[in-house]
Amino acid sequence: MIQSIMYIFILIISYVLWNVYRNQKFGRNVKTNIPPGSFGWPLIGETLSLRRAALDGVPERFINERIEKHGSPMVFKTSVFGNRMAVLCGSAGNKFLFANENKLVAVWWPPQLRELIGKSLFKIHGDEAKWTRKVIMAYLGPDAFVNHYGATMDVVTRQHIEMHWKGKEEVNVFQTVKLYTFELVCRVFMSLKEPDHIAKLGALFNIFLKGLFVLPINLPGTRFYRAIKATSMIRTELTEVIKARRVALAQGDASSSQDLLSHLLTSSDENGRCFTDMEIVNLILALLFAGHESTTVTIVFLMKRLSEHPHVYDKVLKEQLEICNAKEPGELLKLEDLRKMRYSSSVLSEVWRLIPPGFGGFREALVDFEYGGYTIPKGWKLHWSASSTHKDEANFEDPTRFDPSRFEGATPSPFTFLPFGGGPRMCLGNEFSRFDILVFLHNIITNFKWDLLIPNEKIYWDPLATPSKGLPIRLHPHQV
Repeated sequence: MIQSIMYIFILIISYVLWNVYRNQKFGRNVKTNIPPGSFGWPLIGETLSLRRAALDGVPERFINERIEKHGSPMVFKTSVFGNRMAVLCGSAGNKFLFANENKLVAVWWPPQLRELIGKSLFKIHGDEAKWTRKVIMAYLGPDAFVNHYGATMDVVTRQHIEMHWKGKEEVNVFQTVKLYTFELVCRVFMSLKEPDHIAKLGALFNIFLKGLFVLPINLPGTRFYRAIKATSMIRTELTEVIKARRVALAQGDASSSQDLLSHLLTSSDENGRCFTDMEIVNLILALLFAGHESTTVTIVFLMKRLSEHPHVYDKVLKEQLEICNAKEPGELLKLEDLRKMRYSSSVLSEVWRLIPPGFGGFREALVDFEYGGYTIPKGWKLHWSASSTHKDEANFEDPTRFDPSRFEGATPSPFTFLPFGGGPRMCLGNEFSRFDILVFLHNIITNFKWDLLIPNEKIYWDPLATPSKGLPIRLHPHQV
């Protein structure tokens, strides 16, 4: 047992040492000043401080403390997980990174995420990335709600509430909503309907998620090892689904507009190139990651805030009942109904501000460049933070206060509100996610009021915000 622990420890140290050594050459011959800051402890850098802030539920603390300590509100240096990194702060830093995509910087993701997801939209560049984004946007954009997935989204939501909410006195929101969001993306992306199949994929997917932001030590017993195994099984399952769909398309038993999978299988670029099966597997895996977990988190905290602020709940309910009353009994939601949800959308935006779907993003310096009077060496990693940007007093007055009125009338200043990133790498699923959440909100709030069973429940980030007990609530059905 002791030998196994020592072996794992030596491998971890070796991995970090390799990354430190690999990064030593970056900046070695740079004569001008690199940003102020600290690379922290040998080997581990400032990783523990970053992890501690996340587990305490205040990921922005890591950045704010270093801005204050080093007296550099624009940029500072750090080292996390063996990578030398420059953190660009505030809206100016966000603008710089987004404007210089594929010029001075390129998208970068931690190695464990790259290994698990494979080659996907997160990592491709140039014409290939533009074509892929165009294909996906054709299915996930606003028009697709009308032409493709709007009816499915509303039907799945109603069925979910009927099965998992109605007749219950208490519900664990996080666990229950995870079932909903995963079933929905399986239905919309691949037309999967068999509950056991969806449950099997969902269980594997939860293991996969746990390995995305840990040290990539592929040894039995580690989270990354389990994630590798689960991802392999997911790829096998998805490959079988793709093979079956190819046969169905060839026999005329499926259409090119049936779902995202058919759309990907029948799309080609101007040269006639189509996606390979493995490219489709990786794309769907990446979209499941982007569209499932972040939507779950937003719905959970939307319900939390509505319970904490009864006057906001009452205004949202009033708006949703007006939409209900203007429709025939059982009539599904339409795009124009979602566009009437103006106050509900403001509430959603404020939830995104306080708990962004993603903590931020990473880039890599393609060349040496100057920023804020300092030199960023080629090969350094760069980070922008949605959490710290959204809670910056320079961007939002009294930033920790929940106030949906911020989003009524004037829109926030550019590069200050970035729940889905910005620039050419903005998340493709932002409209899909907004529609999904509004459809769920409409159906849940017109059926129930609810109370938090743990009012001051601890929140931690791993990697996204999560209530420590899953947000248990008591349901109160509306009297008909």
